[in-house]
Amino acid sequence: MKRKIVSALLCVSMIAVMLTGCGGGSSSSSEGGDTEQSEESGDGDSSDGELITVGFAQVGAESDWRTANSESMKETFSEANGYELIFDDAQQKQENQITAIRNFIQQEVDYIVLAPVTETGWDTVLQEAKDADIPVITVDRMVDVSDDSLFVSYVGGNFKLEGDKACEWLKAYADAKNISELNIAHIQGTIGASAQIGRTEGLEEAAKKYGWNIVAQQTGEFTQAKGQEVMESMLKQHDNINVVYCENDNEAFGAIDAIKAAGKTVGPDGDILVLSFDTVKAGIEMTMSGEIICNTECNPLHGPRVAELIQKLEAGEELEKIAYIDEGIFAYGSDVASVTIDGTEYEVTEVTQEVVDGRKY
Repeated sequence: MKRKIVSALLCVSMIAVMLTGCGGGSSSSSEGGDTEQSEESGDGDSSDGELITVGFAQVGAESDWRTANSESMKETFSEANGYELIFDDAQQKQENQITAIRNFIQQEVDYIVLAPVTETGWDTVLQEAKDADIPVITVDRMVDVSDDSLFVSYVGGNFKLEGDKACEWLKAYADAKNISELNIAHIQGTIGASAQIGRTEGLEEAAKKYGWNIVAQQTGEFTQAKGQEVMESMLKQHDNINVVYCENDNEAFGAIDAIKAAGKTVGPDGDILVLSFDTVKAGIEMTMSGEIICNTECNPLHGPRVAELIQKLEAGEELEKIAYIDEGIFAYGSDVASVTIDGTEYEVTEVTQEVVDGRKY
């Protein structure tokens, strides 16, 4: 993977020979970083002690989840762990990510990690990376490309399954509480993002299956400010909303602020039930109080997972194309113990103070 100048290699080889017997061969042991960190995150040192360079094109910093995701990548791909990380914040613009990838190619990085803003529009620039012999790993969100060889692996959540989990929980909860009519306000994520596509599909399928009424549907762009704005508008247009399905925690925070400002209440004994995704610590705290009634997990700590894939590539191993991660369901109370989807049972975790205290992000 390394692009080395031939003459430099020859010089290094000659020096190594000269130093043999003078203790020169032991100096590389100090370049591998902290041993404990390497075991946790993956030792990125190549066999000759050089750092592995990773270019990471991040979506932005639009949510608590995204911030935790960026921190996980930065902590993992440190010099202490044998990596050099080139981090780019695209500010939620695809054109910025395309520019970043081209810059990574010019800098001859060893690997490119991409958290794509949307699924489409990547064929050309990923072909450029492939032509430069730079493997691309997609993280958190998928890409929809004509040639799957343009990326080596995807690591992240199964967003359709997340949506299915939330909706099956809602169905079971409504049955347990004898709620006969669900009028749902749907605050979507960034349109075209994998999380939006999967979570929206889950809700729309369940609404059709169970006869739920989706009274309004609009993007909140995964941000708190937009979530509040959208919720304010929906409440003015519809007075029968009793469920809000938010596609991430920050949208839920904004929606709850709007609901309270409108003089309505949230929670199991309130006017409106709020469902969310992500389970960041603030979201889990609001789930314990019931302000968020159900919160489906989307784990952001992908750094070690991506490092593991890179180490497999360094060792010449083949990767699975899709590497979904295990994610849970967290809820207020114990009304729903589990949900079953396609024959698989998923446990529901009642949020307690112990669960909150154990949250890592």
